[in-house]
Parts: sequence; C-alpha cells; structure tokens
Amino acid sequence: MTADTPILQFGTSRFLLAHADLFVSQALDKGEALGHIAIVQTTGNAESLKRVAALNSGAPYPVRIRGISDGKEVDEEIPGKAVARALTAATDWAELRRLACMAEVILSNTGDRGYELDSADGPGLVADFSVVPKSFPAKLCMLLLERFQSNPEAPLSIFPCELVPRNGERLQQVIRQLADEWQLPAGFAFYLNEKCRFANSLVDRIVSEPIDPVGAVAEPYALWAIERQEGLVLPCAHPAIVLTDDLDHYEKLKLFLLNLGHSYLAERWTQDARANDETVRQAMGDDALVTDLETLWRDEVLPVFAAEGMGDEAEVYISVLRERLRNPFLAHRLADIAGNHDEKKRRRFIPIIAAAERLGLNLPQHGLRAALATIKQ
Repeated sequence: MTADTPILQFGTSRFLLAHADLFVSQALDKGEALGHIAIVQTTGNAESLKRVAALNSGAPYPVRIRGISDGKEVDEEIPGKAVARALTAATDWAELRRLACMAEVILSNTGDRGYELDSADGPGLVADFSVVPKSFPAKLCMLLLERFQSNPEAPLSIFPCELVPRNGERLQQVIRQLADEWQLPAGFAFYLNEKCRFANSLVDRIVSEPIDPVGAVAEPYALWAIERQEGLVLPCAHPAIVLTDDLDHYEKLKLFLLNLGHSYLAERWTQDARANDETVRQAMGDDALVTDLETLWRDEVLPVFAAEGMGDEAEVYISVLRERLRNPFLAHRLADIAGNHDEKKRRRFIPIIAAAERLGLNLPQHGLRAALATIKQ
C-alpha cells in the first residue's frame, strides 16, 4: 500500500515550513518530490495548535521571500502546497502510528533540546503501543519499533534538521540508547543499522517571522547540505539541496561564522542592555558594534579557517553573510536568537578556541572568552 503522505515531519516550526517543506512544494510542481507531507505537532504549544488547524484547512500557506540577493532586491510570496495534513501527537497517536509504518522519509526539527529524554518514558511503553511517549526520541523509537514489527524490510530515510553537529548520528545514538535500556529485541538494533538511514545534514536559511496563522518570512539564501550515504532517499530534488561527502565543510562555515556571529550579537544585546525588541538588522546599523563583530571574525575566527585550508571559502561566505545580516526586510529579533544562549555559546565559541590552540595559533580571543565568562554555572 502506498502512503498518501510518504513524508512524515515532526515539528511545525516556521523554519521547516520555509525550508524543506517549501522545497518539497516547489519540487511537486515539477514532479520531483516523493509526495506530500504529514506534519506532527509534538508539544502542547498554543501557536503550534493554531498552525495545525490552519494547515488542516487545505489552503496553501504563504512563504514570503524578502531580502537582497547579488545586490538586487527580492520580495516575492510563494504558496506552500506540500503539507497535506497536520496531526497532534497527543490526540492523533493511532493515526500517526499508521502513517509512520508507511512513510518513506521522516523529517524533524524539534528545537535545541529536542533530543533530550524524559524520565517518564520507560520500558513499560513497549507493553502498550497506544500510550503516547513524552519525548521526541521515545516517540520515534516506538514508531520505529512498530514499523519494524509490521514491515521489517521496508527502508526508511530519516533527516533530522536540528542544529546539532552530526545530527543523524546523534539521533540514532539516542534511539539505540533507548533500545538498550528498554532491552528491545536484537533484531531491532539490526533494523536500525541496516534499514534506517539517519542522515547527517545542515540547514541554513534565516526565517525571521511567522505569518499568522501559518506561514513565514524568510531570506532568499537557502541551503540544505546532506551527507551522502548509500541507500539514502531524498524527499525531493531542489537547487538548494546539496549532497556532499564533506558535510564538515558546510557545518564549519555556518556554525562558526553565521551562528557564532548571531550569538555574539545576542551576547552584546544581553550585556549592553540594548533595546528589548532590537533586530539583527538594527544591530548591524550600529557602526561600533559592527566593528567589534568584524574584529571578532578577523582576529579570532578567520585565522582558524585559514590555518585549516578554508580561508578563501570563509571569506566568500562572510561576504554573502554581511548582505544577509543587513537584510532590510527581515525582523530577526535578537531576543529570539538569545534563547538557550549559554548552550549555543558553548557549541559555537569553545570549538574555535580549541581549534586555535590545537593549530598553535596565538590569537587574541578577547571577544570569545569574554562571552564564555558570562555563562551561568
């Protein structure tokens, strides 16, 4: 039996609506997608519930692409038509189980803490598949277990889009951990290794604002870099999707230039007690702050890229990044970027300092170390 929605997605975030979901929508118009998407809300967030209701109306949702690309202004609205239905895990668990058994691809974007486990999720879940697990990994583990029991030969490609290094491997490790702790059959571990393809991937697009009740405003730039592996099935073909044998290359550029830059601006927003509603664009209009950011990139980050043979690529990325950060149309609030700030600083600042030390570089690192010093213990 063929699934009516061969793509199953966990998370209703505006990011995926303007990224992977939009790619699928554009590919459907060309006959280059697996099919439509069923989206699953995994939390009780009121805004997510509103999006679920709007998506179930059957009407396309708007994605407005606004910004500067190659020096030219872009302002267009694209209807998102890939989402065929939306479910809520808490109330639609039985239907979700059915869809998971037939899906060909699973996408996820469950936030910075999406892979964290819940102590309420234990081996007792295996005795009753009708019970809805609390955490996303436990939900996925139970769905994969039921799929394994009903159709163990059906391959599945899983694309985590969380901003976690080696996100596919990380999610697979969490699922394996649960399988071990719950003492699931040995055949399930074999199934995870042989039939499930957990893709490491990197997503890169600034999606700054929601459109009520569902939709998003995003920049023109978009990238979905996916590490190549045998047996991996893509949800669609799209110019923004890049299959690569060197995902680390893309991850370093985004994490240590764009994400690090965002976190530095969020740090200054916090420490300097800047306006509550300040946006990235407004911050980039402060010449003194921009000078500090440029100094941070030049003195503390770019030398690491140069020493690793990526100096030219880093310079090109920053030249595009300057245009992206100064996008006059996006209201990308620093308050939003500052969410889970300490963990983001650990992930984005510490590796650069460690790399500089490993490479024997004598760099100032005043900006990075000052930001790390404010982490709450």
